[in-house]
Amino acid sequence: MAAHPPRASELIDVRPDERLDPDRIEPWLRVRLPGASAPVEVVGQFGGGYANLTYLLRCGEREYVLRRPPLGPVAPTAHDMQREHRVLSRLGAAYPLAPRSFAVCTDPDVLGVDFHVLERRQGFVIRQQVPRDVAGDPATARRLGEALVDALAALHRVDPREVDLHDLGRPEGYVERQLAGWTRRWQATGRALPAVDRMAAWLRERLPRQQAATLLHNDFQIENILLDVSDPATIVAVLDWDMCTRGDPLMDLGYLLNCWSDPDDDASWRGVSPTPGCAPGLPTRAELVERYARATGFDVEHARWYHVFGVLKLAVVLEQIHVRFQRGQTRDARFGALGARVEGLAAKGLTLI
Repeated sequence: MAAHPPRASELIDVRPDERLDPDRIEPWLRVRLPGASAPVEVVGQFGGGYANLTYLLRCGEREYVLRRPPLGPVAPTAHDMQREHRVLSRLGAAYPLAPRSFAVCTDPDVLGVDFHVLERRQGFVIRQQVPRDVAGDPATARRLGEALVDALAALHRVDPREVDLHDLGRPEGYVERQLAGWTRRWQATGRALPAVDRMAAWLRERLPRQQAATLLHNDFQIENILLDVSDPATIVAVLDWDMCTRGDPLMDLGYLLNCWSDPDDDASWRGVSPTPGCAPGLPTRAELVERYARATGFDVEHARWYHVFGVLKLAVVLEQIHVRFQRGQTRDARFGALGARVEGLAAKGLTLI
């Protein structure tokens, strides 16, 4: 199958207001990273994401990835580089799709914020459009969708004790606490959208009983999956672990459903969630749920509740980013359009309840 080389990287020139000073980080890197004896070069910035800032570093023949929080104030429990380092320095032993983190910096004199450095894995990420070699090959599309949900199920089967993450987070009461927390974050944005309030009320009235406590990625979706350039149905890595915790595994499943398209979805939904679009062969949301249930043995009777929560959560995340843009805390032009996406998500959520 022919690959599409331009997909293989999302590297861009570092945005002017998000530059790194290699002279500040080089002394710190030299004593902590394997093979980091050569001068440090900031090759570029991975420009596809919306939250944490991610850079490609080169030290001689070796390449590393540096991750740090976004510019401006951030929510207290979000963009946690210490958490992400802790998870990624341990999880790979039981979950090979987790890239290894080598070191974390908590010294504000280096960059002014926490950051960590991890291994670079080669691959590409699907954003809004399914690549032609997937869209034109139903068998590959089917394998891709199945690999995605299988990767989620495999994470939820990891025993946190096996990777010394048994004390991560507070799984008791996780679902109720998450709903309350994301509702508060929405209110803190100051935006009034009755549709969001209706979703939150619907969720409160139907709170499901938590059936298990597993490791959660907490942002599991196609845009956080690195795929093999030569075989786009093969997952190379799962990215963006800064919100990883322990809790109800169906929270991850519901967020994935929010970020997945069905052929009969309303056209107005397209573009409001980070969905890969539709292509012949891709599993439907119902098929993803069924495969997940078979792989994990979990009860998925209340999958719709978790789907709606995923819509609410994404709406809040996007509005928080939009508020940062409006306040001048970031100049990434993409963020100016997020307000309209939030309205679209709210309308989408109402059709599900």
